[in-house]
Amino acid sequence: MLVIAAVLIWIVGWWLNVRLANGPAAGSPLVRLAIPAIFGLTVLIVWELMVRGFDVNPVILPAPSAIGARLMVEGPRLWADFEQTIIKGAMTGYVIGGLAALGVAILADRSPFWTRGILPVGSFMAALPIVGIAPIFVKWFGSDWQSKAAVVAVMVFFPILVNTVAGLRDTTAMQRDLMRTYGAGYWPTLFKLRLPAAMPFIFNGLKIATTLALIGAIVAEFFGSPTVGMGFRISTSFGQLALDMVWAEIVIAALAGSAFYGLMVLIEKRVTFWHPSQR
Repeated sequence: MLVIAAVLIWIVGWWLNVRLANGPAAGSPLVRLAIPAIFGLTVLIVWELMVRGFDVNPVILPAPSAIGARLMVEGPRLWADFEQTIIKGAMTGYVIGGLAALGVAILADRSPFWTRGILPVGSFMAALPIVGIAPIFVKWFGSDWQSKAAVVAVMVFFPILVNTVAGLRDTTAMQRDLMRTYGAGYWPTLFKLRLPAAMPFIFNGLKIATTLALIGAIVAEFFGSPTVGMGFRISTSFGQLALDMVWAEIVIAALAGSAFYGLMVLIEKRVTFWHPSQR
């Protein structure tokens, strides 16, 4: 019965979303919010009913209700893990890597020699496997959040660098000639013309880096961490067959990543309101 109910709920949820997506109010903010909310709620209900209907072992796949209960019970511990991994490791590394990438992009823009020299090095850094550099950084910087921030900084550096360099080259010859006509040197042209024009590219790199920052911080904790952190908790909970705790950490990581990406999108809309993509 539970399996049949799950199939019916899935069909009803799909039908309702199709009606909303193709209806006359499809473009309204309320409907655009309702569609993913209905889809997510449908997935959770079907997941719950399927797990109960097939009597799935919690070690294989816990029910959403069990994951929710773990989130409620382990709130303080989950917050400590979030603070260690996301706030200290991921955010610090994201800021350091982003600022370094912007600085190096401007340096490369000043000199064709630096452009030809830095971009291949940046490409090499992007190709470095995280499972290779994480243990090395743990040895260099210790097992606390500093080593995770270093891993994140390396991971986010290249996408931000490449997008910034591409953005700085996006201005037309006529725009640059106009600035020279006004007697503007390199720095006034950079801050008044080229950096504003590069903002859509820079934000593309920043949005890509949001997911890389979370992945880097969590995976780096597998290779050395104090007794706190999302990667540490996932690793130890999996060893203890506490899959509901593993899924609780995954839920928090997914919510944090979505919120971080959404924040970047909101800032981009405010900064690049003039760009055609925001109209």
